Amino acid sequence: MIDERSAAPAAGRRPRYGPTRRTGPTGNRRRWTASVVPRLTPWLFLAVPLAFLITFTFVPVVNLVYYSFTNWDGFGPDKQWVGTKNYTELFERPELFHVFYVSLYYMAASLVQMALALYFATILSFSTRFRNLFKGILFFPYLINGVAIGFVFLYFFQPDGVLDHVVQAFGSHGRHLWLGDPKLANWSLASVSVWRYMGLNFVLFLGAIQSIPGELYEAAELDGANRWHQFRHLIVPGIRPILGLSLILAISGSLAVFEIPFIMTGGAGDTKTFVIQTIKLAFNFNKVGLASASAVVLLVLILIITWIQRALLPSDKVDLV
Repeated sequence: MIDERSAAPAAGRRPRYGPTRRTGPTGNRRRWTASVVPRLTPWLFLAVPLAFLITFTFVPVVNLVYYSFTNWDGFGPDKQWVGTKNYTELFERPELFHVFYVSLYYMAASLVQMALALYFATILSFSTRFRNLFKGILFFPYLINGVAIGFVFLYFFQPDGVLDHVVQAFGSHGRHLWLGDPKLANWSLASVSVWRYMGLNFVLFLGAIQSIPGELYEAAELDGANRWHQFRHLIVPGIRPILGLSLILAISGSLAVFEIPFIMTGGAGDTKTFVIQTIKLAFNFNKVGLASASAVVLLVLILIITWIQRALLPSDKVDLV
């Protein structure tokens, strides 16, 4: 028989019925740390980006709106409050909005750019020789600084320059003022934008096309679909959200063109865009309040156009299966 005294736990020892839970301040602190730290970790990683975003985006936008209601010259400490006077002056001077006609050239160039990017992305998404080389060639212009591109094409469009010699090789003679002729200047500048930004749309379209399952192409080939049928019924519906995004970027970029015309022509003649006009109002004529009102109007206009476009062309998820 088992002695009951031998079965009892030894004196001073805790019976081993399972793991014991610690109580007291130390245990509570550990439980609090285990529950709170996972929630705070994402915000700790986001703290620095959010600080930069607030400092360099939201604070300048708030200051911009505030300056648009003042008569500040950009130098003095006094900012006289004038209410909506700057907006009234802006809309009472229709010549300030005539520069939006220049944006039509860049908008037309953006459509050409999207068409070319979609064409090359479709071709290079299939098995093509040296396709990685062509991908790099098409995307490389987007990596170059805009100032460098402006100076390169400034020499390219000079009279008796590279473009004139190319044109003369095809039988056209004489000097062409590519940047001086009002009929050619904006088309020349817009073509530079096509060359520079086509790589961005190309990468967007290529990534979207490659995300389409390969089984759909195989099924289409079994059903007798050629490349055009695959493009029309598989690729275009499959990349519709990216097409909408590219169209939004094209319209907003056309309204806010600055680098290329400012570097190559300085906005002379009929090449002045709305952004160049705003910069000149602020720094050449010291009308920071009126320039801020112009910038706010441009921002609101872009937001309205984007909202209308999103309403007309919703980017819903497409189910191809």
